[in-house]
Amino acid sequence: MTDRPKKLLFVFGTRPETIKLFPLIAAAKAQPQRFEVQVCVSGQHRQMLDAFLQLFAIAPDVDLDVMQQGQTLSSLAARVLERLDPVLVHLAPDVVLVQGDTTTAMAAALAAFHRQIAVGHVEAGLRTWDLAAPFPEELNRQVVGRIAQYHFAPTAWARDNLLREGVAAQRIWVTGNTGIDAVAHVRQHLLPKLNVAERFAFLRPDQRLMLVTGHRRESFGAGFESLCLAIGDAIDRHPDLCVVYPVHLNPNVQAPVQRILGPAVATGRLHLLPPVDYLEFAALLNAAYLVLTDSGGVQEEAPSYGKPALCMRSVTERPEGVEAGAVRLVGTDRAAITAAVDQLLTDEQAWRKMAEVRNPYGDGQASGRILDALGACRSIPTRS
Repeated sequence: MTDRPKKLLFVFGTRPETIKLFPLIAAAKAQPQRFEVQVCVSGQHRQMLDAFLQLFAIAPDVDLDVMQQGQTLSSLAARVLERLDPVLVHLAPDVVLVQGDTTTAMAAALAAFHRQIAVGHVEAGLRTWDLAAPFPEELNRQVVGRIAQYHFAPTAWARDNLLREGVAAQRIWVTGNTGIDAVAHVRQHLLPKLNVAERFAFLRPDQRLMLVTGHRRESFGAGFESLCLAIGDAIDRHPDLCVVYPVHLNPNVQAPVQRILGPAVATGRLHLLPPVDYLEFAALLNAAYLVLTDSGGVQEEAPSYGKPALCMRSVTERPEGVEAGAVRLVGTDRAAITAAVDQLLTDEQAWRKMAEVRNPYGDGQASGRILDALGACRSIPTRS
């Protein structure tokens, strides 16, 4: 028996996972003497996933193709479990690597556990301890956390959460967040190639841009109605404001956005876009004056671009940005959102205080730390 490269199987299926895993996949593939890399995608978000695979030149070795129209969380998890199991038998990886909090990540970790294959959790230890917020992501994270052997925590706060839950300290590595690795790559290598003026011709230098994202399940219904009404308030109250909202494809998002905000498009200062690719979103984030979001990833990315972020959630599993002052929780109450937007658009000192905070989520070197941790663990002998 001779030592051989460790066999890493990356399993993911959504846009955020792709963004945060591509720097790690690329770095591992650049070290063939240490790692043998294979990629399995679930297809949980088919359309958005494919676009990002193309952008980052990731060619999956396996595609589970699980997405179905109107799929439930249970049916999705069941298909990932059923279709991934023979893949694990065939590929026999040493470590299955999953990212974050998706149903794909949870089901893939469980499938690996059933086959007694080690699991590495990228972005481990984020918690709200409220199973309803975010739903179902909070439970997904906790399930993966119980299964994983390798916990790659982005911050010391995330590490401490794991320690409180009884995870052994020697199984936790504080690495920074690979999403910041992705931001650094995009800003240096991809963003300069995009003709922003041509792609977003409606952007004007005499207007301030508020970039909006919203898709959380727990906000469906009244929460999204409040968000839309607050956006309308901002447009009415600030004549120099331009609002760009790439609207998620989920009907629970599309319906209230189109019903409440549709008429405001005629002002020329509200632009409801279909989902944009990551490079286009990065360009919008770079051009923005402030960000209104319920996305975890955007909470991490905005400080890298020096953009104040108002988070439309009552609780976040990423409190480091709030504690540092780069992110502010405003919930989904119309009056609270409107007041926070008003302050940042009228009080330059308040805006600058948030914009100048150093990103607490990482320095762009997380992928190297994760691979160093994997490489430092006991070498895996060739199977007989």
